[in-house]
Amino acid sequence: MAYLGWGPGTMVLVASWCLTLNTMWQMIQLHECIPGTRFDRYIDLGRHAFGEKLGPWIVLPQQLIVQVGCDIVYMVTGGKCLKKFMEIACTSCKPIKLSYWMVMFGGIHFFLAQLPNFNSVAGVSLAAAVMSISYSTIAWVGCLSHGRAADVTYGYKQSSPAGSMFRVFNALGQSSFAFAGHAVLLEIQATIPSTPERPSTVPMWKGVMVAYFVKALCYFPVAMMGYWAFGQAVQDNVLLDLQRPAWLIASANLMVVVNVIGSYQVYAMPVFDMLERMMVKKWNFSQGLPLRLVVRSAYVAFTLFVGVTFPFFGDLLGFFGGFGFAPTSFFVSLKKFSNFLKQSNHLTYSSHIITSIFSIWSLIFCSSQA
Repeated sequence: MAYLGWGPGTMVLVASWCLTLNTMWQMIQLHECIPGTRFDRYIDLGRHAFGEKLGPWIVLPQQLIVQVGCDIVYMVTGGKCLKKFMEIACTSCKPIKLSYWMVMFGGIHFFLAQLPNFNSVAGVSLAAAVMSISYSTIAWVGCLSHGRAADVTYGYKQSSPAGSMFRVFNALGQSSFAFAGHAVLLEIQATIPSTPERPSTVPMWKGVMVAYFVKALCYFPVAMMGYWAFGQAVQDNVLLDLQRPAWLIASANLMVVVNVIGSYQVYAMPVFDMLERMMVKKWNFSQGLPLRLVVRSAYVAFTLFVGVTFPFFGDLLGFFGGFGFAPTSFFVSLKKFSNFLKQSNHLTYSSHIITSIFSIWSLIFCSSQA
């Protein structure tokens, strides 16, 4: 909102929400688009849509950018919120560097990463969802009670034309990041039992609808109230702008920590699965705890190292949004759905027009950021 203003900012948020909900529905339908076959991984559907050789090269890099990029951002965010919580809760304590807080946050994941699959992190994910609603409510209610800042301004920041253009593209990229669940959608749907009488598409779509309703409750009020209260000076994490009441803001930061702990595991689980399968297939490692311990600990250590080395990683969300989040959330899923309709002879004139319009819009959206 700070980069786009009231009108364009609201339009981009609404358009992103609607577009990604549409492509989510398409991905859910594609999971069992061939009778008797379930595409349990994003890369499997990529092979079917784009070919055995070309599919992995199109899909896998973008999926990894989303998943690894999200985990690095969560590592940085978790460290920052832990640091902010301690600064508010203990004003007399000696300040500790952000990198140390990231190490503490990363230490949690060395243990949680050993959970075997998506089903085993269901409790963590539920806690993360509850915390997301809670801290988002605290954030927008806090902005509302704070009122407008004395020097608030809603105009665009003065800069060169190139600077303004990059700020707009960065805002579009961050909007893509907000709705970036497509890269793990099929892996989550694979955990749902499916029968001809009750295919997995039914409960999955209901779950996505609930999730998107929750997303709207979290993102829209925070974005609008934060911009209303602080204008163009609002920070990426609006909780950093709020100071009172201290105990409530401290609690909200701790809720963010719980939320990103769960989110980290959700985005990391497909990467764990891919790395372990690769180790078993190419180097004949045996499945089990030793392999899981080595592979997953190495991945956590890698994301922790990048987060500590580049604590400004969150500022690169615009780039990663254009290069990874937007293609997986918009264009790739639309292209897959269009290919499926052609292959199954279901591509009617009207559906061709609809998919073409969405594909062109999404391709422009992605290209403008990349």
